[in-house]
Amino acid sequence: MSEWNMSGNGLVSSIRRLIQNEESLRSSNSAASPFELLRQQMDDILGDGGIMKQVVQPGEGPPVPEDASVIMHYSGFLEYSDQAFETTLNVKHPRIMKLGRDVTLGGLELGILTMKKGEFSRFLLQPEYAYGDMGCPPFIPPHAVVLYEVHVLDFLDSGQVDEFLTLCTEEQNASPLSTFIDVVNTLRGFGNRCFNQSRFYNAKDRYKQALQLLENRKSQNAPEKETLLTALLPVYLNLSLTELRLESPQKALKYGNKALQIEQDNTKALFRCGQSAAVPPNGSGEKPFDRDINDLLKKVAMLNKDHLDKQKDMCSKMFKRFNSTEI
Repeated sequence: MSEWNMSGNGLVSSIRRLIQNEESLRSSNSAASPFELLRQQMDDILGDGGIMKQVVQPGEGPPVPEDASVIMHYSGFLEYSDQAFETTLNVKHPRIMKLGRDVTLGGLELGILTMKKGEFSRFLLQPEYAYGDMGCPPFIPPHAVVLYEVHVLDFLDSGQVDEFLTLCTEEQNASPLSTFIDVVNTLRGFGNRCFNQSRFYNAKDRYKQALQLLENRKSQNAPEKETLLTALLPVYLNLSLTELRLESPQKALKYGNKALQIEQDNTKALFRCGQSAAVPPNGSGEKPFDRDINDLLKKVAMLNKDHLDKQKDMCSKMFKRFNSTEI
């Protein structure tokens, strides 16, 4: 009986301690501010408490590199406010932002460097990593702790491109061909992202940068010339389509013809030329189609039919082999 009383007393005292601790924690939490409560769920990424991070949705792949250009949605909040003092959520396609140039808030940039593609995270920034002692009147008061919610949609490692574009033409042309093509492809990738966001003027600027590099490069031998022509073809096609979107059919036709000079039976180039020639200049009342245009469109249709026939023939042979195989 005495042993039961001892063990019972010990159990009761343990339960009382747990209840007291829980009540104490609940009491302290009730006095804590929203940011303090959030802070308890976050990780200290620098070790000094200046930038706290909470991963809401993990990303994949490598983290964002330094000097990258990032496509992201973000919103900034002050404590006790459910209205963002700045946000990109009011636009469907956020612009591409260059770290260190377009993203100038030190704590936010350091936080982004810990993120991966597709990741959604929250960052709690102390004043020294945000807007400092002065704040940013009238929206950010002095000594303000701020919360940023960031969703990295995609990024491009643009450091190599930025460094390459600072070189003179002679230095660019003397660079290794592999480096040169990487820069061209990255610029075209920028253009493609802008195009997909219907930012056609921005896309055109990126494609023109790539085109200028390629046209300035003097090939030293046949293999290098072939590599440059292979890189030129999609740039011409991209520019032709972009000019169509910008309602500049004559320029679209010019780039389409340049693409045909590289590959005379290129279906996309033929179709771009047909589209370009079908647009009446300056909205005139001329007939949109003439014999040359129709010939182009017929050629496109014939090439497309030939491509489909080859696909059907290949599939037919595959099924014949499959049916003749004993399982």
